[in-house]
This record gives sequence, C-alpha cells and structure tokens, in this order.
Amino acid sequence: MMKKIWHGLQEISKTLLLVILLAGTFSFAMFQGGFVSWFLFYSFLPFALYSLLVMAYPLSDFSVSREIQSDELKAGSHVAITIHLTRKYPFPLFYLVIEDQVSNSIFSSTKISQVKKMINPWFRRTITLQYEIENLPRGEHIFTGTELKTGDFLGLFQKTRKLEEQDSMLVYPSFVPMNYQPLNVRFDQGVASAEVNIQRDSTMATGLREYQSGDRVSWIHWKSFARTNNLMTKEFEEKKSHDVSILLDRSPTQLFEEMVTFTASLTRAVLKKGAQAGFISSGQTTQRIPVRSGEHHQRQINYELAKVQPDSRQPFEEFIHQEGTYLVQAAALLVVTSKLTRELIEQLYEQGKGNGTVAIFLIKGTIGAVNSDEQQLKALATSKGLWVKECHTGHFANVFSEVKQA
Repeated sequence: MMKKIWHGLQEISKTLLLVILLAGTFSFAMFQGGFVSWFLFYSFLPFALYSLLVMAYPLSDFSVSREIQSDELKAGSHVAITIHLTRKYPFPLFYLVIEDQVSNSIFSSTKISQVKKMINPWFRRTITLQYEIENLPRGEHIFTGTELKTGDFLGLFQKTRKLEEQDSMLVYPSFVPMNYQPLNVRFDQGVASAEVNIQRDSTMATGLREYQSGDRVSWIHWKSFARTNNLMTKEFEEKKSHDVSILLDRSPTQLFEEMVTFTASLTRAVLKKGAQAGFISSGQTTQRIPVRSGEHHQRQINYELAKVQPDSRQPFEEFIHQEGTYLVQAAALLVVTSKLTRELIEQLYEQGKGNGTVAIFLIKGTIGAVNSDEQQLKALATSKGLWVKECHTGHFANVFSEVKQA
C-alpha cells in the first residue's frame, strides 16, 4: 500500500515539475521576447507534450504471445524463442525494453541480456522479437510473463507493466551411447551374473507337480484336482531375466548432473537391448517407476530424470532400507551414486541376498588415482558379492566394454 502511495506521489511531482518547466519557458518567452526565448519555448513544447502523452498511454494496450521452438529439448542444446507483441493504438514509442520472465534455473548457462532487449517500435502495432538461449541446463524452466518498460525523451516518466503469459520448457538430460551387456562379474567364490535369476513363463505349462505353499491360485490345475482330489500345480518353462532396477542417489553433490546423464544413458542402453528397466529415486518427492519396457516407458523415465534435483535430506542407505521390498522386483539392482560408504555397502548387501546382481556405479568427475579409503571400500564390497565400477566423466560409453574385459 505504501509503495503505491509513494509511486503516486512521484508521478504527481513529475507532472508538476513538467508543468512548471513548461510554464517557465512560456513566461520567459513572454517577458523576454525575441527569437531565442520563443525558440526555446517551442523547442521544449513537443517534448513536454510527448512526456504527458507517455504518462497517459496505457501499456495494458499490449498483448503478448510466446512461441518456443520445441517443447522437448536435451541438455546442452539451444532453443529459439519468439515473442509476438500486438496493440490496438499506434502510439509512437521512442523505445521499448522487453524482458522475458523465466525461472532462475535457466541462468546457470545463459546471460540475462539474452532475454532482455531494447527496440524502437514507434508506430508499429505488431512487434516480433526473437532470441536464443544456448547450452540449456537440464530441468523444467517456467516462463511467467513478459515485462515491458518505456519512457519519454526527458527521462521524467518511466512506465512498467508485466504481461502474464505462462509457458514451460522441459529440458531432458543428455545421454551417451552405451552398448549394454548383462553384467558378468567375477568374485573370489566364482562367477555371478545378472542372468542367474529365473522367472517363470506363465504362458507355457510343461508339466504338473504337487501343490506347495506359496503357489499362486492361477497355477493350480483344476482338471486333475477334479479327477484325483489332489491339488496339483502347473510347471512352467523357465527363462532367464535381464530386468534391472536403477536406483539414483539424490544426495547433494557437485556431480549430480553427471549422475543424471549416466542414469539416462544407462536406462536408454538397457531398454534398447530389449531388457526391462525400473527407476527409483527419492528426495523431496519419491519417484517409483515399475520394471517395464517400451518407448513410452523410456519417455516416462526421461521425464522424471528431467525434473529430479539433489534434494534428498535422508542418508541414501536409509532410503534403500525403506525401499527393500520394492527393490527386489528385478534380477539386477544398478545403483548410481557419487559416494561409497560402509553403511551403503552393508545395506545393499542385505537387500541383495537372493536378488541376483547388485552393481554400484561410482560417478567420478575426472580420471585420477583412487584413494586408500575407496580402495578398502571397494574390496569390502567385492567380498560381499557387490560389484563396484568407477565411471569418469567423458568415459561413460566405455563402462560395459571395460566390464567385459575385466
């Protein structure tokens, strides 16, 4: 309220100042006479009248629309955005500053000058302005409106108005092509593989056996029960499963964007191989995408990866403990993190019993020597049947080729 009153007082004082200047130059011309004094008055008169007209002209006369080149973009790409301004009255505007209002998340890789432009519209009723944003950061970026600023030649009156026009732009994470292979990991005790887990193909029965506690009702062979009065269960053809659950650590870290890129690349590679993949992560919100396959499933995971943030407030191992029953859906559990701890290893060992392969992808920024603590933790993980692979930025594509060579 006080701000509006102060703004009103400023407008009144500026108007009085302009009237006083205009009256002063007129009085000077009347009393002084001569060419110079009247030239001064007539020279000042159009500027004064234009200032008064600018003060009266409503910027609400403008309407705005925004055109985004594409609604689905990838991190690191660029986008062209076009702003269309239209108005009813062709009032001559000396200048017009147009600033597109967008969420601060986009400014990590762009400058504010790219969304703020000054033009000279004069009498134009239709104004089209285009700008580009390069090296887009991953995430959902919200456009809330467009702010217009104009003023007079003397700088006395400056008008500002925000035109509401909301749009959103979702930037998906970038990915690196990977040649995914089901993990074959050597341990001291032998060879463990993600292919070990067995699933039953319930579409093809190969025989009958006696009913056992825990068998599904749909597996019971009712015809034999009617003949013999003994419960018999169908036996099905068994097939190997390559299904995986991918677990993303959302604890705050400077390597989070690299972790998201690796997760997007890993998910894409698994689904492209024909396997099924699920995705789990937790922060302020928890995302659980079940183990499935297909193009629509890929888009669903990419959508979640575009929006995730490093906003988890609980230790990663606590989240794994809470999600224990959900994590055993797939043959292999693939964990993407940037920090290896003893507590994490212990929790993954507990969850991994009878669950096939548990692999930890440890994301590192640049290639460098592994410190002694990490070496000891890797040895501990290996002794418990967990596989740990260091993944360095810029070398994600070689992860599975290096696994095959190991």
